[in-house]
Amino acid sequence: MKLFNSMTRQKDEFIPITPGEVKMYSCGPTVYNYFHIGNARPFIVFDLLRRYFEYRGYKVTFVQNFTDIDDKVINKANDEGVTYDVIADRYIKEYFVDAEGLGIRRASIHPRATETMDAIIDIVRKLIESGHAYATPEGDVYFRTKTFEDYGKLSHQPLEDLQAGARISVGERKEDPMDFAVWKAAKPGEPFWDAPWGKGRPGWHIECSAMVNKYLGETIDIHGGGLDLTFPHHENEIAQSECANGCTFAHYWVHNGFLTIDNEKMSKSKGNFFMVRDAAQAYGYETIRMFMLSAHYRTPLNYSEESLKMSKTSLERLYESRNNLEFRIEKAVGNETTAEEAEKLTALGAYKNKFIDAMDDDLNTADAMSAIFELVRDINAYTGAHQDATRAFLTAAHGLFMELTGVLGIAQKHDDTVDPEADRIEELIAQRQAAKKNKDFAEADRIRDLLLNDMGVLIKDTRQGTQWSRVSQ
Repeated sequence: MKLFNSMTRQKDEFIPITPGEVKMYSCGPTVYNYFHIGNARPFIVFDLLRRYFEYRGYKVTFVQNFTDIDDKVINKANDEGVTYDVIADRYIKEYFVDAEGLGIRRASIHPRATETMDAIIDIVRKLIESGHAYATPEGDVYFRTKTFEDYGKLSHQPLEDLQAGARISVGERKEDPMDFAVWKAAKPGEPFWDAPWGKGRPGWHIECSAMVNKYLGETIDIHGGGLDLTFPHHENEIAQSECANGCTFAHYWVHNGFLTIDNEKMSKSKGNFFMVRDAAQAYGYETIRMFMLSAHYRTPLNYSEESLKMSKTSLERLYESRNNLEFRIEKAVGNETTAEEAEKLTALGAYKNKFIDAMDDDLNTADAMSAIFELVRDINAYTGAHQDATRAFLTAAHGLFMELTGVLGIAQKHDDTVDPEADRIEELIAQRQAAKKNKDFAEADRIRDLLLNDMGVLIKDTRQGTQWSRVSQ
């Protein structure tokens, strides 16, 4: 398998530190609100990467953090007159609601910054003792950027270029504009933790370094996040981690591309700022996941009403194919495939190989999705021409479909709820069948139109019987 490594700027063959195991970290949300549609892309991408590694037989330890102490969290708490942990607890809970809807599995570990304070203080202490960081009289601690010779190696910018835009803000006691905070002294009324250099709370960058150290070790296989985190967040993580530990922080850096809204950057001032919760109410969570996987994860992706509608239609095609197979399986006989079916199953296996080749090539979901739709077309064509297909063949074809779509985390849901009008629908279908048997085609057509126009039920006649489904709104 090859992954595009932001550090080397090329596709590198993935070679794990420990054979058969993957240690992976991805930056999670700051929990002061519901997460927006732009956040959804990295969450889905790294869920998929984890799923694919597991599909290929790796044991994956995946860590995704929650930043639960931050200016935004504190400001939200102050606005509502509650403590910061009330806000954090609320939006961590809401994160899991949206994440579950999007098919995002829980990480192996979801650490909070406030639960990792001992590890954070420990790494800050190491940096101070080694001269890579310094404490101010006020209790702030800054990292000495110039002590790390490789600073800028991830963003591929020399230090002098990065310095051009660096400034020292009012109230900061930095030695150099490029230095960044690893510990912030407590302000009046703010929550704080005791540290040898003073009361305060961690800077944003340091919490990720501490969490990686605590839960995955000093060197990990993969660190991921959105492209916008490359600098300064990930650059600063590398600097402080490698200075504290004296070794490489991560072997592979994986970043997903930007998401635009109607070809514009998402912005509250432009009125195009969408929370996942709101988008899901309009299109459904699974449609959003389908949309995110429709393009290669590194390419820019444009969110629009038209693109969501296209994704919804594509998803419905997959469900229709799956449901048709399940209907045929229920009605079919024959527990052994025929020689012709066995040959066909071998041919269908080529789509699995095509799917794996695409995913092995830097997680190319666009081509992987294409392989699935080719598989669906081939299955549909074969079963349409072979109404007597055996249960064994149909079950095997269904299994292949579920296997590949399962890797992507789509088309897996089954609606276990009973349609409240099911008995009435079945009764009308039986009346229609009786009318057709009596050659009363006008009555049969009337019932068909009644089902569709008055009840929103689409029927499909097959050799195995009449299928029905609700017309999507």
